[in-house]
Amino acid sequence: MGQTARPGRELADPQQAEEADGRRALLDDSTRQVYGPKTSLYFFEKDLKRNRLVLYEQDTLLNNFHNYDPVAKGGWKYQDLGNIGSAAKPVFYEIPELIGLTSGYHAYDLYFRDPAKRRYFDTKSPFTEMSAFFGGGNRNMLDIAFARNVNPRWNLGLDFNTQRIRKTLNPADRDDHMAEQNAYGLHTNYRSENGRYWFLGSYSRMKHEVNEIGGIIPPEVDPTSLYFTYEDAKVWLQNSRARDLRQDYHVYHEYKLGNGLQIYHTLDRKNQNIVFESDLTTSDSLFFNKNRFNQPDTTQNKSDFAEWRNEFGVKGSYKGFYYNAFTRLRNGRMESPFFPAEKETFNELYIGGELIGKISEKWSISADGEYLIPGAFRIHGLFVSPWLELEYTKALYKPTSMQQIYYGNHYQWNNDFDNIGVDQIKGRIKLDFKKVSLRPNLTLNRVNNYVFFNEDRISTQSSGEAFMIMPGLIANIQVGKKFRWDTEMVFTEISGEGADNFRIPQFYANTRFYFDSPMFDENVYVQLGIDLRYKSSYYAEAYNPSFQQFYLQNTFEVYAYPVADLFLDFRINRTRVLFKYNHLNSGLMSKEGYFVTPDYTGYRSFLDLGITWYLFD
Repeated sequence: MGQTARPGRELADPQQAEEADGRRALLDDSTRQVYGPKTSLYFFEKDLKRNRLVLYEQDTLLNNFHNYDPVAKGGWKYQDLGNIGSAAKPVFYEIPELIGLTSGYHAYDLYFRDPAKRRYFDTKSPFTEMSAFFGGGNRNMLDIAFARNVNPRWNLGLDFNTQRIRKTLNPADRDDHMAEQNAYGLHTNYRSENGRYWFLGSYSRMKHEVNEIGGIIPPEVDPTSLYFTYEDAKVWLQNSRARDLRQDYHVYHEYKLGNGLQIYHTLDRKNQNIVFESDLTTSDSLFFNKNRFNQPDTTQNKSDFAEWRNEFGVKGSYKGFYYNAFTRLRNGRMESPFFPAEKETFNELYIGGELIGKISEKWSISADGEYLIPGAFRIHGLFVSPWLELEYTKALYKPTSMQQIYYGNHYQWNNDFDNIGVDQIKGRIKLDFKKVSLRPNLTLNRVNNYVFFNEDRISTQSSGEAFMIMPGLIANIQVGKKFRWDTEMVFTEISGEGADNFRIPQFYANTRFYFDSPMFDENVYVQLGIDLRYKSSYYAEAYNPSFQQFYLQNTFEVYAYPVADLFLDFRINRTRVLFKYNHLNSGLMSKEGYFVTPDYTGYRSFLDLGITWYLFD
């Protein structure tokens, strides 16, 4: 695919010229053809859809490279079970992307690569990206991506991702994995010769399997069980497994009719198959309540969620404004072998649109909304200026399918909950000085009819509202010529009748101080420093593996504990390498270690190694 931009589109590197056939003249001083990050570019569907196509170079930056695993990469803003590949949920309240019905099984969303958000390539030669992560304690990840051009207007590619994550608590042997994942994806993009028609297509599949442990048996239950013994810990489950299998087909295509008017269509076919199995003839049965609704000796909780999604729309640009109007139809069903009826089906019809005005490179205003007929909606507005950003969202969204109906072996319910309402205001001030960048910010949330899992692990709807006031600060400071200090802090105060339904630490902080400079005549780029993260004490939600949900509890306080990691990141040419020593301060604190979730301890001290390199031919 050539890089000449259509009207309303821009290039990430506009200085590069193209030859007449759509390929650049890629010559160095020796007249050899040279390929590299500037010839293997990528873009995102959302930018193409908004007529602002930007082509990005491959990432060779070192910033945050040592935080390779998904939870760390996200700034530790997820609560997991203390290991890569374990169930995870956001620490802070988030408005769902979809206001309609979802499966409700989101514990492994963090590890799934959504095809609607993937990279599409514009490469002039075969391109390969390989990343290997060798974590301490035999926690290993491998990511491979490949793309190539068939001709200047047609690219295709694939990616493969795998995880083999050994248990950090009570492994039976070296290969006793907590999480195993195999995932792959295929993608292609095509542009017609006259530039009027674009096609993007992709497929993603993930099989994520977890050998559940149920957490450490509390010492008050078994006096011989101790926290912070890690490999020697006594855990609840030895014969229980969970699986999340997802497949997603995604197509986006558009056609330019003329005079800036375009029509487009998006098609999705999604399927999620959830299974939890446990042998109740073993000691695992002691972990569960006494209910055996379906089978006395074996728990086999199975759910299958599938949907078709079609969106048809018109879009275009007029006098500096981008506009879009669409209608969307979703059809789907949730199946379980123990449902009273064979399956639960749904049909949803949406109408919506978007308007974006880009006044200049630094000033813009946008508004978008959608209405799910009847009774659910989302309205969103965003204002961006050189010194201030303001964002407002008002939404009424559906509870999940799993919150409405569930027939497992240990818990069952059939609810008719009202839609959940939210008002959210976000503001950010942008202050940039010579060596200091400050982003003071404030988030205000009002949530009513919130649906959660209570202390009895039952799906429940709140009868009152919750109000959240969340001031924060992001700061990036240059210290001298070769040192940097990056930090983020968030303070959360929750009030209202429904306040106790949200378990968020009152204070969150994540900071990094590091050396950042080229060395050896600028042949090596180095970052060396320390990461420090902290959450104040709070009654974090506990995790129930039988239906893969976090739920409220009031007996186990996840106490405040600062965690320090030492890291070294360096780049030689296009190869990046990381070394990270986790939990540097282990044994130096008044506590033996820290918890991330009730009865799940965080990392002990160990060393991680990772490497990423690119091939451009």
